[in-house]
Amino acid sequence: MATAEPMVADLRTESDELDALVADLPAARWSDSTPAPGWTIAHQIAHLLWTDRVALKSVTDEAAFAAVLEEAATNPVGFVDAGAEELAVTPPPQLLADWRATRARLHEELLAVTDGRKLPWFGPPMSAASMATARLMETWAHGLDVADALGVKRAATERLKSIAHIGVRARDYAFVVNGLTPPSDPFFVELRAPDGSAWTWGPHDAAQRVTGSGEDFCMLVTQRRARTALDVMAEGAEAEQWLTIAQAFAGPPGPGRD
Repeated sequence: MATAEPMVADLRTESDELDALVADLPAARWSDSTPAPGWTIAHQIAHLLWTDRVALKSVTDEAAFAAVLEEAATNPVGFVDAGAEELAVTPPPQLLADWRATRARLHEELLAVTDGRKLPWFGPPMSAASMATARLMETWAHGLDVADALGVKRAATERLKSIAHIGVRARDYAFVVNGLTPPSDPFFVELRAPDGSAWTWGPHDAAQRVTGSGEDFCMLVTQRRARTALDVMAEGAEAEQWLTIAQAFAGPPGPGRD
């Protein structure tokens, strides 16, 4: 059984790197627009704080998390945006301090989750390691929006493999949330890692195939770049269809990016 420790360590590193991007920003820069329509840098950090708080409830108070699910069911998309809007008006030093404290507690709580326990979430229940991986994915994706707003190019790291893994594993989920029947056959996915090695999933002789850059695939499944701008290719009609709807996140299909 996978232990949460390596994934929590990666999550901490990813969070700290994003923290370093915003820690010394003048307060006025927190109002800079990011590629997410209507979202500033403050919205991006506020969203991570909000989601970390909700994840912490999942670990420490399942009844409280169930109440969050009930509220979310009434307005799945607007509910998340409302959380970001509410917290984004917090003065930047307080917002950053709250995110630091919340994520630190979440990381420690994830490390204390007993083996075999499944944590409730907006999608299927997951292990502590999977929860940490999901938080890594979202932290990276929103961190990319912040980096874009600041004109910073972030280096691709081995941590992207875990994000790509979520994207591959979420293939059927992407079909279902788009009202489509998932393919019955497995796909072969081969992605180029930052060090030039290959990350692979599925049988090598599969007719449906996806290949390309690991970093670009992560941008695709987090819907941070338009597919036309990415080095990700499909062979086969079902693989081609998947790349038009792929998502690594729970919830309704996202609008993607132009």
